[in-house]
Amino acid sequence: MLDNNKEDLSSKEMTENTNERPDINEAVEVDKNVVEEVKDVNELSGKKKASDVVEKVEEIEVEVKSEEVKEEISKEKEELEVKSEDADVKSEAESEEAEAEEDKSETDKKEKEPIVKHEKLEVPVYDFSKFDLDEIVVAIQNLLEKFPIQEVKNQIENLKTDFNKKFKSFIAEEKEKFIKEGGDEIDFRYTSVVKKKFNDLVFEFKKKRKQFYKDLEREQKENLDTKLQLIDKLKELIDTAEPSTMYKSFQSLQDEWRKVGQIPHTKYNDIWRTYHHHVERFYDLLHLNNDFRDLDFKHNLEEKTKLVDKAETLAEHKDVNHAFKELQILHRLWKEDIGPVARDLRDEIWERFSDATKKIHQKRHEFQDKIDAKLVENIDVKLAIIKKIESIKTDDITSHKLWQEKIRSLEKLRDEFFSAGRVPKSKNEEIWQLFKDATKSFNKAKNQFYKSIKSDQIDNLKKKIQLVEQADSLKDSDEWDLTTEVYKNIQSEWKKIGHVPRRDSDKIWKKFKDACNHYFDRLHDRQDGVDKEKTEIFNKKKELLAQFKDQAEKLETLTLDLVNEYIKDWRDLGPVPMKLRHIESKFSKSLDSAYKKLNIDKDETIFLKFKNMMDSYVEQNDSRKIDGEQLFVRRKIDEITKEIKQLENNISFISNATKDNPLIKNVYKNIEKYHKDVEIWKKKLNYIKQLDY
Repeated sequence: MLDNNKEDLSSKEMTENTNERPDINEAVEVDKNVVEEVKDVNELSGKKKASDVVEKVEEIEVEVKSEEVKEEISKEKEELEVKSEDADVKSEAESEEAEAEEDKSETDKKEKEPIVKHEKLEVPVYDFSKFDLDEIVVAIQNLLEKFPIQEVKNQIENLKTDFNKKFKSFIAEEKEKFIKEGGDEIDFRYTSVVKKKFNDLVFEFKKKRKQFYKDLEREQKENLDTKLQLIDKLKELIDTAEPSTMYKSFQSLQDEWRKVGQIPHTKYNDIWRTYHHHVERFYDLLHLNNDFRDLDFKHNLEEKTKLVDKAETLAEHKDVNHAFKELQILHRLWKEDIGPVARDLRDEIWERFSDATKKIHQKRHEFQDKIDAKLVENIDVKLAIIKKIESIKTDDITSHKLWQEKIRSLEKLRDEFFSAGRVPKSKNEEIWQLFKDATKSFNKAKNQFYKSIKSDQIDNLKKKIQLVEQADSLKDSDEWDLTTEVYKNIQSEWKKIGHVPRRDSDKIWKKFKDACNHYFDRLHDRQDGVDKEKTEIFNKKKELLAQFKDQAEKLETLTLDLVNEYIKDWRDLGPVPMKLRHIESKFSKSLDSAYKKLNIDKDETIFLKFKNMMDSYVEQNDSRKIDGEQLFVRRKIDEITKEIKQLENNISFISNATKDNPLIKNVYKNIEKYHKDVEIWKKKLNYIKQLDY
């Protein structure tokens, strides 16, 4: 009789378990102690089946390990390993070392964290986008000092991410500034006080978080001991039951059981089944108090019916993940908070609950199938990215600049790899290993290159030391024109010299920069004095311009010779400061107005204006503009000459081309105009050639 009952129990549990939870691979084993208790009850009753003693398979645990959590841990591990390989590429990457220690066991425990309410202070919600680096550090410190770690850890994680993004941008700006000042990219290093403070706070955060999970584990073990003690008390109550008080004592034990917190996940199933078995034993032995039992059964039926209604509603919910999570809560309430119902109603109420559960599971499986299909697609995407990494050729990279370009290309591909999404778990390790092999090959070649250029860096250091000595020896020179040209040359030479050893980079650069700044500060002070003299010239030109305007209004005395005299007097005064050169434009406009009043030929006027402009450039010693103007004039001559040849060539292709033809007349007219234009441009070129500048 007992053996048959055991067989019925095993087959029924395994069948229902398979139907309800096809996505769970763990076998549900009945506690050996429970089986022994079943034997004892069956031998005493001689009638009861083991399936009547043990709660049906509706009570099995539905909590499942989150594959998403595992994949996120795997992804985080991938990023951290790649960062550690590329740590020598950028100096700011040293700041990421604090991120390397992540405790996987802590991540596994995230789903089991207790909800702790803070009675004194409400946790502030920060708008990270408006925070600078210092404000983020202050916010993290405030959260760590005033609130329990479990309440603020998510917000601190967000603050960490925001800080790292902004600090990376800040470092990029500092590097760009360093390069603009003449430094070499590979020599750049930056020490940040706020980053050090941030790293200290992150270390403290991880320490507190680790302690929190350690305390949680200890608390769960204590709760396990408490529940085992309550099970022993329940056994004792059954063995020494007093009809008048046993139900009240049982209710008290149930209240204590519900108040006990979480226990270790691995012990949950066995403890619950053991407890529930003894609850069943109690009800079976409560034959003298059927009224109490029936009342409890009725209450439990009402509560389980509510859970069934909620489960059936969830089965129609559009958000599959939300429905599944809520279902876990319903199953926990079904198992832990609500006792059994009358035997004749157990199958019926369970079937409703089981059907709703199966619908939710089916929807989740369909949803998961879509995700799995996407994961399979990601395999090809990631393999394609790996091939691109492998195709990066390193044999022909012979300079630091080229290496930096390749490094940036690799970083871009690496970002694409991590942004491509997850792959099936069965392929994750394989894909990750291929990615690591591809990046390791690149990094190996890169490291070999930088090791090979150490001797070159020593030579570069010697060259830069010579430039520093030269700059230092000339910093007090008063031969301004010659010395300024020398400084421009040594600054240009400095930029051409390659990298020096990092330990000497900052020191040698500071010496060179100080020497250059010393000389150019003296030069600027001198130029300020020269500008005062030029300001007086401006005032004189201003008076001369006023006189010229008055003279130009008197048409009877205005002559070309008089205009030329004013031009000569204007040039003799000399140049004005750069910021006051607008007066030159005013004088030029006055000349244009005077030429018009003198009825000078248009072409001659154009040439006189050009001549005046070039004389102004000579006065300002602006050889760059003169050369530029000469180049422009030559180009115009070439363009007009080509246009003339093209028009003449076009005429030769026109049949019956006679000069009476209107089209031909227009072409000849344009050719004549272009000839006049080219003569003016040639006259301008000849004038430029005879200038002494």
